[in-house]
Amino acid sequence: MNARSNATLAPVPPTAAQAGSVRVWDLVVRSFDWTVVTGCVVILAYQHGDWFHRGVGYAVAAAVAIRIVWGFVGRGNARFSAFIPGLSGLLPYLRLLSIRREPRYIGHNPAGAVMILALLGLLIMVSVTGWMMGLDRFFGSEVLEELHETSAMAILSLAIVHVLGAVIEGLRHHENLIKSMVTGRKRAPAGSDINNAPDID
Repeated sequence: MNARSNATLAPVPPTAAQAGSVRVWDLVVRSFDWTVVTGCVVILAYQHGDWFHRGVGYAVAAAVAIRIVWGFVGRGNARFSAFIPGLSGLLPYLRLLSIRREPRYIGHNPAGAVMILALLGLLIMVSVTGWMMGLDRFFGSEVLEELHETSAMAILSLAIVHVLGAVIEGLRHHENLIKSMVTGRKRAPAGSDINNAPDID
């Protein structure tokens, strides 16, 4: 591990200039989140495979594709390299979480990062199966329908867990994480807070 990696993962010391807020989530990340949320709500309301359902599904699929690309070319906390944990990062975090001593992360914490990856994988699955079901070759395929519906229900279940986790984390660290996904800003790092992308603001 190089010096930059060590500096990135080290707890961030407080300074006098850190009394305000910092930009954490850029417009692409926030647009992706709210597009997926809105799309999932609309699709649940219109579960029949009509043109409107398919249109919203394609919009969500496009958002997923953009987010994946942005995860490699974006800056700061948008980059996958800034928040995807290995076991060496995930397991210690879960241990600290179990005893309510987990540090505050400016971007995604390791558990949240795993949830994001799981949701992206399921969104890809539901998008691909939905597209395939519209093709003549696979029309009426029960296997695809089952995969599509199972993926959709898994997305809904994980999304609920994700929101509950954000609420609990916000209460633990005295921060409105839902609001931060609207404004893109969070309380500046201080003390033992961990900032995986300290140079974006």
